[in-house]
Amino acid sequence: MNKNGIGINAGIVWRLLDNNRRLEYREIKRLSGLSDRELNMAVGWLAREDRIQIDSYIENGKEYYYLELNLYIG
Repeated sequence: MNKNGIGINAGIVWRLLDNNRRLEYREIKRLSGLSDRELNMAVGWLAREDRIQIDSYIENGKEYYYLELNLYIG
């Protein structure tokens, strides 16, 4: 997969998480239709851009993903 394809998939994930939605990995995978490999690359893209946050909850073993909003006031 080339960088353009990864960027497109990152956009799919971004839109799913828009409006401060929190989704579990399996939910994102199901809703996006992406394979594990495609989803992991998209999450990596968003992480590199500091656009995604991941919360791990030990009690249920799930990871939830959400978008990070960076505001700079200056």
